[in-house]
Amino acid sequence: MLDKINGRTLRPLISEEQISRRVRELGEKITRDYKGKNPLMLGILKGGFIFLADLVRRIELDVEIDFLRVSSYRDSDSPGKIELLQDVGTSIRGRDVILVEDLLDTGSTLGFIKEIVLERKPASFKICALIDKRERRDIEINADYLGFEIEGGFIIGYGTDYAEKGRNLSGIYVIE
Repeated sequence: MLDKINGRTLRPLISEEQISRRVRELGEKITRDYKGKNPLMLGILKGGFIFLADLVRRIELDVEIDFLRVSSYRDSDSPGKIELLQDVGTSIRGRDVILVEDLLDTGSTLGFIKEIVLERKPASFKICALIDKRERRDIEINADYLGFEIEGGFIIGYGTDYAEKGRNLSGIYVIE
């Protein structure tokens, strides 16, 4: 296991086992909530892809998957202007859409994406986030399905990166 990224020490925060258990619980809840429906699972690249892949395998429904990609960082950890880099290829109109993201932080990125999705008139719209760092919220936005709420610290792992490194870590770590 890596214990450093770019010379910075990693401190374990959420284990692979804890993540697996919580993803299973979220999948079961989504299965119950969307029984008889065909939700569109909309993943945010790049951070949300690992969470989305594990989550959809825990949902016992016929789901569809699509992705969009946004950029909100100008360097490794400083938020900048939010840009849509890749749009969805599936029509959202009239669909039950679940937006899947690794990290709900300031709310700026999810607020930007929520606006785009709602303009396209889905039947319903929910947010599923693995991690919520509520203390950093600038825009009031909440996850309908939430994995973990954490306090401060720059996190890495399970899709979340530090300068494009560490996405492949199976747990979540705080960079010291």
